[in-house]
Amino acid sequence: MDENAPLLVIVDAANVVGSVPDGWWRDRRGAAERLRDRLAADGVPGRPGPVEIVLVVEGSARGVESVPDVRVEAAPGSGDDHIVALAGRAGDRPVLVVTADRELRRRVGELGAEVAGPRTVRPS
Repeated sequence: MDENAPLLVIVDAANVVGSVPDGWWRDRRGAAERLRDRLAADGVPGRPGPVEIVLVVEGSARGVESVPDVRVEAAPGSGDDHIVALAGRAGDRPVLVVTADRELRRRVGELGAEVAGPRTVRPS
């Protein structure tokens, strides 16, 4: 693992947004934009140093734009498959995937990624 490379943080937008019953289902795109903006403002608490944040969106959240400090990628199909592909292409970089999805956690864990739950980036 390249300890000098910035940590790649891949956030499963649908899973993180869905972790709090705050009415997100009425406006999935808006919920993803609010998560993106929180990530841009707060980064990843407890992870000092350089990080690259990628927010993976799918479904009706496609079309959410990137902002400084957060790259948004629209999954062409399954969001989980796209997250696995991103983690797989990271090479020697350290990777943190933020999701509560058990199967996704297993899949990226097999690639050597660290996994953390939604509270990592959305404390409430």
